[in-house]
Amino acid sequence: MTATAGQVIKCRAAVAWEAGKPLVIEEVEVAPPQANEVRLKILFTAPCCTDVHFWEAKGQTPLFPRIFGHEAGGIVESVGEGVTELQPGDHVLPVFTGECGKCLHCKSEESNMCDLLRINTDRSTMIIDGKTRFSKNGQPIYHFLGTSTFSEYTVVHAGCVAKINPAAPLDKVCILSCGICTGLGATLNVAKPKKGSSVAIFGLGAVGLAAAEGARISGAARIIGVDLNSSRSEEAKKFGVTEFVNPKDHEKPVQEVIAEMTDGGVDRSVECTGSIQAMISAFECVHDGWGVAVLVGVPNKDDAFKTHPMNFLNERTLKGTFYGNYKHRTDLPSVVEKYLNKELELEKFITHSVSFSEINKAFDYMLKGQSIRCIIRIIYICISIYLYVVFV
Repeated sequence: MTATAGQVIKCRAAVAWEAGKPLVIEEVEVAPPQANEVRLKILFTAPCCTDVHFWEAKGQTPLFPRIFGHEAGGIVESVGEGVTELQPGDHVLPVFTGECGKCLHCKSEESNMCDLLRINTDRSTMIIDGKTRFSKNGQPIYHFLGTSTFSEYTVVHAGCVAKINPAAPLDKVCILSCGICTGLGATLNVAKPKKGSSVAIFGLGAVGLAAAEGARISGAARIIGVDLNSSRSEEAKKFGVTEFVNPKDHEKPVQEVIAEMTDGGVDRSVECTGSIQAMISAFECVHDGWGVAVLVGVPNKDDAFKTHPMNFLNERTLKGTFYGNYKHRTDLPSVVEKYLNKELELEKFITHSVSFSEINKAFDYMLKGQSIRCIIRIIYICISIYLYVVFV
């Protein structure tokens, strides 16, 4: 165990005190992990659209003060009672969903939606006791998605932590803990395009570009990117996109445009926008007889998916996915190995890098649509902190 095991740690964290207001770097107290929990030293993290949505609290229940962040890489500092699969010094990726290994979903080869640790945006405390592990001057600070990685140290349920190869650079593989795996897995694990096939990707943000990367890895011959922002077309070429369509440039529905381009429709499509119209278009643009459409984006709660039943009877298939159907503890180590083996390119997703003190700049990049992923360097100046956690 490390010298800090069992003790309260004081460290820096970016605290959201109010909705939409700049995050404030504060000194907070982080309690030791309880049963089935681990305390992590976060080295690198990246903001995601989900962080932004809940920070803005538009359409969400405001809950502050809170420490956001759920896409990160770090090292285990200490473990709580009952944790046997992780130990101090392990290199890990915390993930917003979990794998308890015991429920029906975890035992099924067809699901990654753990009953105990499935994503819960309303949960703001730890499962075991309903309490927070963060505080400042005695005031509790709420958790986010069970991870709260905008902090030098955080406490996470052990079932939400994937142990990875220590040879993998955490400043690169940290982005696998959310959006990249969501898009990549939607293509590789769910759409499963064959070599030489055609794939349409709706939405060319980070998740959509990861879906395109999955199509590239699969050997798809045509990868058609669909986005309302034409400026994304050039960047998308780096991820294998061969053609680009902006629905605003056409008078007819985009599904009809794609059907004409591909002699009846694409073999596979992946929707990554959350727009209900994009979802319908993604389904209706696949070829009858064998076409498969995969929905990734989260729609508004009052949206309704409407299409003619004949689209199903004509043997088009509609699927949904959650985190790309990856079981993170089981599958993430192999995804990291794909990167180490140069089968998966992650560097091209990382467009910016800032220090922890500049975290609000990372939010600005995302709000202005200027970044795919911006890495926030939590570790700073004293590299000895890193060595201490690993080797003490």
